[in-house]
Amino acid sequence: MFNDIGPLELVTLVILAVLVFGPDKLPKVIQDVMRTVRKIREFSESAKQDIRQELGPEFKDFEFEDLNPKTFIRKQLDNDDLGLKEIRNGFDLKKEMAEVTDAVHSREAETPAAPAPAPAPAPAPAPAPAPSSAGARVDMTKKPDDRPPFDADAT
Repeated sequence: MFNDIGPLELVTLVILAVLVFGPDKLPKVIQDVMRTVRKIREFSESAKQDIRQELGPEFKDFEFEDLNPKTFIRKQLDNDDLGLKEIRNGFDLKKEMAEVTDAVHSREAETPAAPAPAPAPAPAPAPAPAPSSAGARVDMTKKPDDRPPFDADAT
């Protein structure tokens, strides 16, 4: 519960408690706090027992810690019925990546560089469109068969 409290913080809390409650009242305050913590633990255990009784005999081995998603997933992955341990142990990521890298590099080395095809003759320029009466600008550099630029990030 208090795993992240360091020794310096603990000493600071003790000094603060002595200053706030005084040395004569501090033992009684500590007893009251411990009594309250015990009552809360007893209440929590009785609630857990009541829930287990209400769930019935098919949930007799039910643990409330299993409701934590990390614990649940870890428990399911360690389950031997699924055979996931064999799959996990049989899969070597470094080996697989090395095979893929070798395949890519050997494929590049095997394919000869093909000569570039001769460029096609340019089509005759189209007549320039007449400017519209609304005053819109017309791009005179575009060819009729040019497509607008494609932005992959915009889609």
